[in-house]
Amino acid sequence: MNLPVGKLKHDFLKELLPTSDRSTDVIVGPQLGEDAAVIKFGDNYLVATSDPITFATEDIGWYVVCVNSNDIAAMGAVPKWLLVTLLLPEDTTPEMVRDIMTQLTQACETFDIALCGGHTEVTPAVTQPVVVGQMMGVASKDSLFTSADARIGDVLILTKGLGIEATAIIAREREAQVREKYDALFLEQAKNYLTDPGISVLKDAQIAIATGGVHAMHDVTEGGVATAVYELATAAELGAVVYSDKLLGSPTLYSHITRTLCDMFALNPIGVISSGAMLIAAAPEKGETICQDLGKAGINAGIVGKLLPSERGMSLEDATGTRQPLPIFETDEIAKLL
Repeated sequence: MNLPVGKLKHDFLKELLPTSDRSTDVIVGPQLGEDAAVIKFGDNYLVATSDPITFATEDIGWYVVCVNSNDIAAMGAVPKWLLVTLLLPEDTTPEMVRDIMTQLTQACETFDIALCGGHTEVTPAVTQPVVVGQMMGVASKDSLFTSADARIGDVLILTKGLGIEATAIIAREREAQVREKYDALFLEQAKNYLTDPGISVLKDAQIAIATGGVHAMHDVTEGGVATAVYELATAAELGAVVYSDKLLGSPTLYSHITRTLCDMFALNPIGVISSGAMLIAAAPEKGETICQDLGKAGINAGIVGKLLPSERGMSLEDATGTRQPLPIFETDEIAKLL
């Protein structure tokens, strides 16, 4: 049986990961729910991650810088260095390559990241550009956050909202279909979700950490918010409840534009790729303060769930208090379009 499109299924991935690490220098190795590896680096930690861009084609250079730096930020580290592998289809023109490289250099300048190497290749193995980023950052030993550090009773905070990256991808990759039903202003706003509210969570992480009370953070990517909650809770060996009304009923965390596009293409919004959103596990007494501080900086945020003892499982709760099992999207909803 062939594997489905998207990330490997969680149970299968667990089978593949090593159960022990011979190196005492590796502080955080390959684990479900952790955004990056952590390695001893003198008096600090080196935080390293790797992420490809496979769904988007337009502005792919900007995407790769943001999604990789988000993984670094989720660990409480500062992104510093980027290497890129650029795989190009046979119909690639010099102008296309120049455009991607311009996007890469401009994004690195924006976030003060050094583009320090990589590989470029035209190959029949791909039918559209595929960009793979390998990013490294630095964290002090007292500022590292891992998903495993989340605690029972922590509130779950979501920044920016559902489907930010998905909104930009749909508008760019299905532009003709969207244009048939909605005006140019709607389309332009949706395409601009790449930068407004944007798919970077560096600022989100910095503000939350400065406020205090943060125990863990997780970058919301493939599989959307539901899968991010599952991954964070699994890493911490905890259960979780997600309040569907706080997500789907919130005009700030589920915007009219995202709702319109998800409805148009019959996508479940809690299962669409959502780079730009950060999932934060924080002490309950600090949850509202973190949301307020983020709001002062122009970043929407809300408490959307809570971590529970593992025996409580993971569930989605509606406004009446009725619970159902938390859906897990091992194939992102956006894959239905691509």
